[in-house]
Amino acid sequence: MDSKQLGSQTAKQGFRNEKDVAEKFNNWQSDFEAQQWLSIMQYPLNEIEYVIAKVISGFKADLNVEVKIKLKNVADVENIQVKLVSSKADYNQIDKRYVAKYKEMWAMPDDIEKLLKYFVGELEPYRTDVRDNRRMFVNEFTQEEQQALVQWIKDNKLLIVSDILRGRGVFTAEWYLVINTADSYKWVLKNINEVMSFYDGDISITSYGNIKIGRIVMQRKGGDAGRETAKMLQFKIHPSELLTMDDKK
Repeated sequence: MDSKQLGSQTAKQGFRNEKDVAEKFNNWQSDFEAQQWLSIMQYPLNEIEYVIAKVISGFKADLNVEVKIKLKNVADVENIQVKLVSSKADYNQIDKRYVAKYKEMWAMPDDIEKLLKYFVGELEPYRTDVRDNRRMFVNEFTQEEQQALVQWIKDNKLLIVSDILRGRGVFTAEWYLVINTADSYKWVLKNINEVMSFYDGDISITSYGNIKIGRIVMQRKGGDAGRETAKMLQFKIHPSELLTMDDKK
């Protein structure tokens, strides 16, 4: 078995969480996949002095990878979001907060905040002929309200997509690494700008009454046994779509 086959076999058996990915980076000198990832990030393998990867939490990025190039005084740092998927039916939450927090982040006007609070159920429906007496779907708003909400999202789309995919601060996600952990082992590593461009797109109201921003779904969180956290606004994507990203361009 050559080194490529060995690395792939190890990956098939060993991807259980972000710690396994960090270990592969830390063993980059003998790990074929880690060498491929470093090459994609434009690091000449023969010039690397060391690689130190660690798992971080509470940020968009899951891994903080320090790469020291020979003859350079300072090491480079790469922040990577890791998505482990096991099927094409994956559906992954990428951001969730209460509407008030998004209002603060995005300077949301009061009328848009109010509509989104109807949407998640923080405000009770203002009409009685709704599908769910706890909340309202976007297609239950008036046409004027729907247009106002869609227009506001359109006007602020770049900020919204950046915040929910890349994040803010020191540990923003600069790379997305998606790994299929099923038998059909496959992975893809893409720069965050490519990821944002891929998931971004036209804004639409779905037949169910949620909103889509390209391939991103905006919906009420729900669940949580009816606790207040069910009233959060959340954004979801299918990370597995990145595995065939180049085919869909």
